[in-house]
Amino acid sequence: MLPVIKKQIIELMQAALASIASQRGITDALPVPQLERPKVAEHGDLATNIAMQLSKAWKANPRELAQEFAAALQAQASYATLLSAVEVAGPGFINLRLTQTAKAQVLGTIFKEGSQFGRQSAKPEKVLIEFVSANPTGPLHVGHGRQAALGDVLSNLIQTQGLSVHREFYYNDAGVQIQNLAISVQARAKGFKPGDAQWPESAYNGEYIADIARDYLAKATVAAADGEPVHGAGEIENIEAIRRFAVAYLRREQDIDLQSFGVKFDCYYLESSLYGDGSVESVVADLKEVGKSYESEGALWLRTTDDGDDKDRVMRKSDGSYTYFVPDVAYHASKWSRGFTHVINIQGSDHHGTIARVRSGIQGVAQKRHWDIPKDYPQYVLHKMVTVMKGGEEVKISKRAGSYVTVRDLIEWSGGVQEGMADGEREDAIRRGRDAVRFFLISRKADTEFVFDVDLALKQNDENPVFYVQYAHARICSILRQWAGNEADLVKAPLEALTSAASDSLLRRLAEYPDMLTDAAKDMSPHAVAFYLRDLAGEFHSFYNADRVLVDDEQIRLARLALLLATKQVIANGLAILGVSAPNKM
Repeated sequence: MLPVIKKQIIELMQAALASIASQRGITDALPVPQLERPKVAEHGDLATNIAMQLSKAWKANPRELAQEFAAALQAQASYATLLSAVEVAGPGFINLRLTQTAKAQVLGTIFKEGSQFGRQSAKPEKVLIEFVSANPTGPLHVGHGRQAALGDVLSNLIQTQGLSVHREFYYNDAGVQIQNLAISVQARAKGFKPGDAQWPESAYNGEYIADIARDYLAKATVAAADGEPVHGAGEIENIEAIRRFAVAYLRREQDIDLQSFGVKFDCYYLESSLYGDGSVESVVADLKEVGKSYESEGALWLRTTDDGDDKDRVMRKSDGSYTYFVPDVAYHASKWSRGFTHVINIQGSDHHGTIARVRSGIQGVAQKRHWDIPKDYPQYVLHKMVTVMKGGEEVKISKRAGSYVTVRDLIEWSGGVQEGMADGEREDAIRRGRDAVRFFLISRKADTEFVFDVDLALKQNDENPVFYVQYAHARICSILRQWAGNEADLVKAPLEALTSAASDSLLRRLAEYPDMLTDAAKDMSPHAVAFYLRDLAGEFHSFYNADRVLVDDEQIRLARLALLLATKQVIANGLAILGVSAPNKM
């Protein structure tokens, strides 16, 4: 419901409550009535249980109190402007029906606000959202794709609420996996390949390793989006030079994948920098000083059981190396020190065990540094992995990656990219693939398993949810072109002519958009936007099938065209949040 309408109705209800309280001699503070949507649309547009809520305190029968409340509502001066009926149901529920004028107000608001419809005014709060954060040891896989979609859409969603969002990518460019990457490239540079006796057991097997080795030996130059150019030394025995080149090469490759996916970051933060600037050692020293750690069995342990963990965790192993969560604690200390008091991390569900360790560590650092950090800092959205189906079979291996399907594979498959396509045709196919992948990967709750059906993504019919929504937008554009009038005139259309059940349902759905955005942002549930768009497209298709738009009656024609113009705008707004295009033709 539009915030302005909701506010007016609540004020109307408060005035009715005050009237009843005065008649009953009640001087207690009055609650603010809450409104909700009836589960069955035929019961009305809004409902409240205020009579049932107050019946005990006011020593009244809830149904009789509801009837008294209904009468008091109807006695208010602004009642007829906002409400056409108030009905008591069951033991004391109160159902409200909006006037046609109130329902149609949403169209005027949409026309006035356009692409800003549903968005709130700017607020001073800022949020850091960390997502993708892939190790630079290979191409981005479909799990990273799901995380990229979740993070990007959640960022867009939170921005609709007026908050400033900082998108951050944390590169784990230190540790054993990076060393294995360097060893893999070195082996390829020496002429070995997977299956050879000399091939290291821990090496990465994808074809991309051969590409890195070839360019390293050719003394090529590579650079990630935010990094200095790195030159291939061509020296096979220089493992450190190989490591630097391989990391830069794969960071550049990941940047290309992210750009093709329509995802941009404000900052790329390197794990290695936390060691280089002393942040890791500083955090460890802080934890020692406040008694948050202890030595045992040759290792340094963090007292995570003090913060609800099932057992304490090793921070520094007996060989002197730190476990993976220690730089994570230092990284989150950096986030707080940079002024980000609201932080959301989007990670795979396999990171669940890390949550207690990072939060426990950051609480110890906060104790030493006198920071007032909430116990639930940072917040997490954990997602499950993605199964890819193609041709009715699960796809597990990509030749390029060696052991998994990449984001690039998925985009190309879903768009129907083929060898020999002309540049423009290929660009269109990539766009279709990106739209499908982004919409599909955001269309389920993050903590549920997801099966990505490439064959479904390629379908051009109502079975394909992204096609279904985009086609609604394109169909409206087609109707407006057929009408061939001036869209600016529709702002003044006679909206009282919208009297059908189908138009009512569509108006109701449009009015839900601002609240949907607010609830989805609050719950960190970007899938709600995809759900809403499918429902809105369904309401449009139902309206189109029930009510002919280009009728002879001018008032009805203009009113219905105005409804479609507003629907087109909201579909485009929602698709923009998902990072999906809103085509005018299909």
